[in-house]
Amino acid sequence: MIHQEQWQQLVAMIARHTPEDGRHFSPIDFLSFGRSSKPTSLSHIATWASFALVAQGQKALRMGDDVMHYGPGDLLLVTLDMPVQSCVVQATEEKPNLGVGITINETRLMHYLEHFPLQQIGATVTNERGITVHKVATPLVDAVIRLIELLDQPQDIPALAPLIEQEIFYRLLTGPEGPRILNMALTERPGNKVARAARWLRENFHQPLKMDQLASSVGMSISSLHHHFKSVTAMTPMQYQKQLRLNEARRLMLIDKLDAGTAGYRVGYQSASQFSREYSRFYGQSPARDVRMVAVGPEGLTPQQ
Repeated sequence: MIHQEQWQQLVAMIARHTPEDGRHFSPIDFLSFGRSSKPTSLSHIATWASFALVAQGQKALRMGDDVMHYGPGDLLLVTLDMPVQSCVVQATEEKPNLGVGITINETRLMHYLEHFPLQQIGATVTNERGITVHKVATPLVDAVIRLIELLDQPQDIPALAPLIEQEIFYRLLTGPEGPRILNMALTERPGNKVARAARWLRENFHQPLKMDQLASSVGMSISSLHHHFKSVTAMTPMQYQKQLRLNEARRLMLIDKLDAGTAGYRVGYQSASQFSREYSRFYGQSPARDVRMVAVGPEGLTPQQ
C-alpha cells in the first residue's frame, strides 16, 4: 500500500520538473515527466515498452476496444510499441495531471535477465494484453523517487542511475507483471514474437501485408500469429497496420502540409477513395475537414506517455 506522504513527495517532485504543460525529458535517458492543467480529448499517440505512474489527476487509454483508466496508485505497463488513443480525464490549473514515465530499455533488460534467477517469477501470464493497469507496489515507487532525486545530484547519475534501473527491473520482474515482461523479453515466448511482428509492421507499414511471410519471419503459423497478435494488441495485424498508416498520413498532412492524395499514397494506399473512406471512418471526418479543424500542436502528433 502506498503511503500518503510518499505520494505527496512524488507529486511535489514531478511538479518541480514540469514548469509548464507538456512532456519533459530529463538528463536520465529513460526518465520523463508529463503535465496537463486541463482535461484533453482522446488523441492518437504511439507507445513503447515502458511504465507510467500518474501522481495526480487521472488518464484514460484506449487500445482497440479496450479502455483503461489509471490514476494515483496505479501502474500502467506497456510491453510493446503500438498505436493507441490517450487522454487526460482529470486535471485543473490548481491540481494539474502529473505523471512520470520510465522507458524499458529492452537491450539492458535482456542483459539483466541473463543473470536473473527466472524461478523467482510467477506462473505464465494468462492475459497477453500488451498494455495493463494494476496497483503499484511501494518498493517500486521508492525506486522511482530515488531515481528522480538523482536529478538534483547530476554528478551521481552515471554511476547510480543504472543501479536504480536494475532495481526497477527487479521490482517489475518479481511483481505481478513479471510473467508479462518475460513474455515480452524472451525470444521463444509468443509475446516476443508478436512484438517482433509489430516492429516489422511499424517499420514497413507502407508495404502490402503478406501474412504468410510475416508469420514465417517470426517463427509462427498464420493462425497462431493472428490469435496471439490480437490477444496482445486487441487488433488484428491488418487493423494495426491501418492505424499506423492513418496516423502517419495525418501527421504528413498536418506537419508536412501534404495533400490527402499524396499523403495516402506515401503511406501505402493505391486508391485515394479507399484512403478517404478509411480515414473518415477512423477519425470521424474526411481528411480535408480534419486538417482544417485540428490545431497543430504536440498532442496527438508525437509519441508520449
